[in-house]
Amino acid sequence: MEQNIERVRGRIEKAASTAGRDPATVRLVAISKNFPVTDLEIAYRCGQVSFGENRVQELQEKWKDSLHFDMEIDWHFVGVLQRNKVRFVIGNVSLIHSVGSCRLIRTIERLAARDDIVQDVLLQVNISGEETKQGFEPDQVEDVLRHSHEFPHVRVCGLMTMAPHFEDPEKTRPVFRQLRELRDQLISLGIASDLSELSMGMTNDFEQAIEEGATIVRIGSAIFGARYEC
Repeated sequence: MEQNIERVRGRIEKAASTAGRDPATVRLVAISKNFPVTDLEIAYRCGQVSFGENRVQELQEKWKDSLHFDMEIDWHFVGVLQRNKVRFVIGNVSLIHSVGSCRLIRTIERLAARDDIVQDVLLQVNISGEETKQGFEPDQVEDVLRHSHEFPHVRVCGLMTMAPHFEDPEKTRPVFRQLRELRDQLISLGIASDLSELSMGMTNDFEQAIEEGATIVRIGSAIFGARYEC
């Protein structure tokens, strides 16, 4: 696993350099779903700090287990978040990547206000327009941000998208470029002062995402290997 992590970091550095960017501006989030906490410990001892989960129950279990291993993990939630599960996530993760509806924002706001915390989130945007993908339509994001004063306990730090899977990862580039351009447009309009994060790119296409401006890449199998899916 150490070699896998080093290899991925090397590819991140190369992609960032190709784009004229500082590799330190790209955060690697290791997606550890379906892998035991012992695998997380190995990655953690290799210097990997940020981990992402896409299932609430698995996140809860690993969060508790990580305490026994004396690991100070930077947890991220990257999957579909049902409103009735929000209470198990807020305050336990540094960033929720997958906020794709106003109803979910209101639920996070209500529960974060109850706990007197501010939860960092990313707005998920369905750039590709796929029916199987969740998230806001690109033309909805401006209106959501204009109403951000209504949810003071939710801090929108940026945007997230998922590109379609292509055998040729170059085909994902327009999706990533459109998300960056949307972010830049929103900033230029003065709607949001801080949309610094762009979460985009996975094992198959993270280099293209970095070259198009990703600040967070979500990598699973390139680090942990193939998953066993139940």
